Amino acid sequence: MDQAAEYLSQVGEYPPMSPTQEKRLLRKMDWILVPMLLTTATLGAVDKVAISTAAIYGLRDDLHLSGSQYSWAGSILYFGCIVGMWPSSYVLQRVPSAKYLACCSIGWSILSLLIPACRQFSDLMVLRFLMGCLEGIIVPSISLVIAGFYKKSEQPPRNAIAFAAVSSVINGFLSWAVGQIPSSTSLSKWQYLFLITGSISLAWSLVAVVYLPDTPMNAWFLSEQEKFYAISRQAENKTGIVNKTWKRQQAIEAVADPKTWIIFLFNIAINVPNGGLITFSGIIINNLGFSAVTTSLLNMPTGIMSTLSAFLFSWVAAKWTNRRCFVTIIAACIPAVGISLGQANTAGHTKKNVQYSIMYIGYAVGNLIGPQTFRANQAPEYTTGFAAMLVCYCLCIGLMVLYWALAAVLNTRRETLSTTTTAAANYYSSDGDSLAESPFADMTDYEQREFKYTT
Repeated sequence: MDQAAEYLSQVGEYPPMSPTQEKRLLRKMDWILVPMLLTTATLGAVDKVAISTAAIYGLRDDLHLSGSQYSWAGSILYFGCIVGMWPSSYVLQRVPSAKYLACCSIGWSILSLLIPACRQFSDLMVLRFLMGCLEGIIVPSISLVIAGFYKKSEQPPRNAIAFAAVSSVINGFLSWAVGQIPSSTSLSKWQYLFLITGSISLAWSLVAVVYLPDTPMNAWFLSEQEKFYAISRQAENKTGIVNKTWKRQQAIEAVADPKTWIIFLFNIAINVPNGGLITFSGIIINNLGFSAVTTSLLNMPTGIMSTLSAFLFSWVAAKWTNRRCFVTIIAACIPAVGISLGQANTAGHTKKNVQYSIMYIGYAVGNLIGPQTFRANQAPEYTTGFAAMLVCYCLCIGLMVLYWALAAVLNTRRETLSTTTTAAANYYSSDGDSLAESPFADMTDYEQREFKYTT
């Protein structure tokens, strides 16, 4: 049984929630939970993308990086993500997701603080690989938290905010500030950059360990009545909130579900451009003739535009009922919309964990490939890198059309079936055992006859 069902069985009844109470509840979650998730994800990304600015502040020269070594320094982090994702997925099923995320955040912050001590290529590769092993948990854990607090229709704009590209803005500002440090100091500017970003990230991680909630049941900012309402309104999702029992059959179903692999391929294609630009954007802008300090500032507008466009398209996806695939096709460069499809169309806690892990591996593979498309011998044009970006965006559109068609077919079959069968009238028997289709019975989307896929 889902832990939400256990919680509801232990608390008293409350009167139905009024629209005013629901708005107040949403405001609380939006102004406390979402900013905390945004800060955690952003600082993790800042630690990750700082290498782009570090490259123009002397990292390549100080570590004697030659040929494709810098590209591999960008890619190795995502090898770590792939390696670390599977054990993290297993751990996520058994421990509070937000607490595990915060502990991993402490780990990658410490590793970021160690990067200034690197003296050669191998040192950097080891630390970046270990950072990837820990950072691979960001998307699955935050996705689980958002799915546990919000209805399907409410998830896309919250995803857009939580995964907003604010890291480019913060990294740009910190890089500009580092650029003001005199060159006569004992450390290089790129070393100061990692020391600053790592320190900020570590300080926040300690706060997150204490205050970042996993579910409405342990949200410190909600009253008991608000917790009851927050859980009750999740019933229409039919996806549950949290269940710590690993179910082998759900894991098998996640792997066998074709939707999982369409989103996996989509994540690869959408993140090949992302991986290339994260690693090489600073170098590309610097090669246009701008100084290192100016290059840092010019990285900021892309983050601002990405954040605004991600929020806009995700808001449209939430308001335009059952057109989420179409919106993703239009906004092929907005991964946050695609993330919401996995949240909305997957039920069963083990299945969600496995599917999020596979989705994130797709993200990691795309980001791993991205830097390799930017060849050192093609600088400053990088023709292969830009060609790969265009091809991948086209692939994203085709994959999203396929996903929409599959979800539409599944919905049609369920509508046909619902006309000949009757859904369970009661969710729980008198002894507390779950019946066929409780919204908190930890059943998968395939097992629930009344589950409707978002398209």
